[in-house]
Amino acid sequence: MATDVRRLGLGAALLLAGSVGILLSGTMNAPLPKLTAGIAILGLAVGSLLVGTSGDGAAA
Repeated sequence: MATDVRRLGLGAALLLAGSVGILLSGTMNAPLPKLTAGIAILGLAVGSLLVGTSGDGAAA
């Protein structure tokens, strides 16, 4: 159970960080560098994977 909670927390943190980074760059009209955009997108993908596999009956 503790691993699932940790996985859910880490996934949520990655989703939040990636989303905030992308949204802030869009609202400040500042172009997002390709490397930073790639890291943010990977953070969103890994975060959603961790959140999706954290519950009971998950496809792990």
